[in-house]
Amino acid sequence: MKWGGGGYVSGLIFHPTSANVLYARTDIGGAYRWNQATSSWTPITDGVGFGAAESKYHGVESIALDPNDDQLVYMVTGMYTFEGNGRLYLSSDRGNTWTYVSLPFPVGGNNGGRAIGERVMVDPNNPSTLFYGSRTAGLWKSADAGRTWAQVTSLASVTMTNNQVNAVGGSAMGVELVVYDTGTKGTGAATQTIYAAIAPDYASVAGLSSNMYKSTNGGASWTAVATPVSGYHIPHMVRAADGMFYVVFTKDAGPGAGGPGRFYKFDGANWTLLKSEDPNAGTNFGLGGVSIYGTGATTRIALGVTNSWGSWSGQQIVQLSDDGGQTWREIEATMPGETASGWVDDVEIDPSNRDHILHIHGGGVVETRNASAATPSWSGNINGIEETAVLAVATPPAGAPYLFINSSGDVGTWVDTDLTTKPTLNPGLGWSNGNSADMAWSDPLYIAGVGVVNASNTGTGYWSGDGGKTWAKFATLPAGGAANTGNASNIVVTARNKAIWSPANSVPSYTIDNGASWVATNLPALPSVAAGWDRGYRLAADRKNPNKVYAYDSGGATWGTAGKVYVSTDAGHSFTLSQGSVSAGLAANAWWTTSMAVNPNAEGDIWLADGNTVYHSVDSGATWSKLTNFASSAGVQGASLVALGKAAPGAAYSAAVYVVGTMNGAWGVYRSDDGGATWVRFNDEAHQFGGIGVMAADWNTYGRIYVSGTGRGLLYSN
Repeated sequence: MKWGGGGYVSGLIFHPTSANVLYARTDIGGAYRWNQATSSWTPITDGVGFGAAESKYHGVESIALDPNDDQLVYMVTGMYTFEGNGRLYLSSDRGNTWTYVSLPFPVGGNNGGRAIGERVMVDPNNPSTLFYGSRTAGLWKSADAGRTWAQVTSLASVTMTNNQVNAVGGSAMGVELVVYDTGTKGTGAATQTIYAAIAPDYASVAGLSSNMYKSTNGGASWTAVATPVSGYHIPHMVRAADGMFYVVFTKDAGPGAGGPGRFYKFDGANWTLLKSEDPNAGTNFGLGGVSIYGTGATTRIALGVTNSWGSWSGQQIVQLSDDGGQTWREIEATMPGETASGWVDDVEIDPSNRDHILHIHGGGVVETRNASAATPSWSGNINGIEETAVLAVATPPAGAPYLFINSSGDVGTWVDTDLTTKPTLNPGLGWSNGNSADMAWSDPLYIAGVGVVNASNTGTGYWSGDGGKTWAKFATLPAGGAANTGNASNIVVTARNKAIWSPANSVPSYTIDNGASWVATNLPALPSVAAGWDRGYRLAADRKNPNKVYAYDSGGATWGTAGKVYVSTDAGHSFTLSQGSVSAGLAANAWWTTSMAVNPNAEGDIWLADGNTVYHSVDSGATWSKLTNFASSAGVQGASLVALGKAAPGAAYSAAVYVVGTMNGAWGVYRSDDGGATWVRFNDEAHQFGGIGVMAADWNTYGRIYVSGTGRGLLYSN
């Protein structure tokens, strides 16, 4: 599905001397390389990570390029520090292929302050030497091009405890960046003068007296640098060819850091204030990204102003100076084209074109190619970047006027009629999450969806009677619908105006009057399995007999109760426990690692993935057959998703069955055309997308499935 952007690009990394060699890292959706020939971004991490256990490696915390070899790329991945140690991926072909090593410290590509850095840097003079500024364990060094690492104990040997990390809000900033003080490269002798920026949290825990330290012997020893302000973050620091440093200080860590903000130049001894953002002036603007071009009195500086939302006369988004910071002018606010304020946490001037300036934001990348003009024009540079976080997808019967309904984080619910263009049909809720949607199978113009308005964190439900062209909110919400907004919520439709809504952690309720009123079902309340851990009933409507509705309780967690299925024969008003599901011995697993699908071509034909394997019932859940093909292996789910779509021509079974799981130790997407008797793998190692979170199959086209990678939007196959 073509969307464009949809998520936070947390950093842009240009090669310093090879034109148009540019990479973008994202917080949850992997990394991209710019393709100048097609003016688009190429995903380079679709083969990185698989299954739920590996999805975290699509959170990219830092990227480094070797100034001496524009083919070499270093990429540090890990979504959150609490998930354990990260990985360093290495590529010698610009990210076409990767190998990796495990790192001895945790990584937080989607933690707070994720645009800070770059944290990993290659020594230009001795490129086998790398330094890494970790969030919780100080500074690290590799002397063998990233293969092995040692903590730089000459700076600090402290590793923050979980309690210390929690005390600073759960996102430690640690050592924020490393900068080499050198204008040469490829000499073979390691650079001796190095600067490291230290966040206030780590400085406090490690007993360091400054937010910046300097080494003049390649990191063997370090001395504190007296900074003009203390207790601030240093999100970015760049060196000009003449040895002048330009340093951003800002009070908050970001994204979209609040102020005060200060911007200085630093010659190694003296600090000169060039720009100041102060809340006392009536704003809470901070400073984020900085990039420079040239040297001396004519140095061009692009400076990102953060937490400044909106575009009007006098507003600041990107400030530009062409005289080394003596004077400034605004080049984005009120200018022609697209503006993207707030999260201007990284700004880059193209090293090969001083008029080409780009910056990141919460929805991708924007750029100008005429920065020197009196009124620079701006546009999104997101072609090829797909970072929406899809939470659910539903496909209608063949012949419906739309292809699928996409329920996503932050951008809400969308009805898609054309895979090649951005969708236009949605409920118009703005910044919202779409948790689930469904349609009446006999009348697919009727659609119902549920989600949450993010600004108020309030649940909501909505419906369309014309295939998504117009929408209205449900007049009322069921018990739990407003407060229980987790994405374990889902809704199914049995007929126009009739639906069953299962809010997270709640007893499902049904409506027969299009949401004017709701009545609780008799399904038992689900006990909590852990604080903050959502669970819920997963619902499915029988398309052949709309009086039948199935409710699946996965047990909530691996330590929960065994999974079980409940069956309704009165359109989802009341349910009876399937004793056959109890006898089948369904595993206990989290809601998001399980799935249920019903064959619309046969009454009572249910498929269930319980996280470990696949079960099939052809008698409305009375009895279940266990498929032995799928099994969990090495911590990877045996079967987490099942979806049904149009059958192969001449197939004996009336639907193609697709399963995301592990067969013979190999995780992937598998397809069966004969009702589960035989299976073939549907994807390959280069298309794993950091794991697959949701899946639906098309009823118009055999072989077409829709899947969500980890932060990779919605992808489809033919």
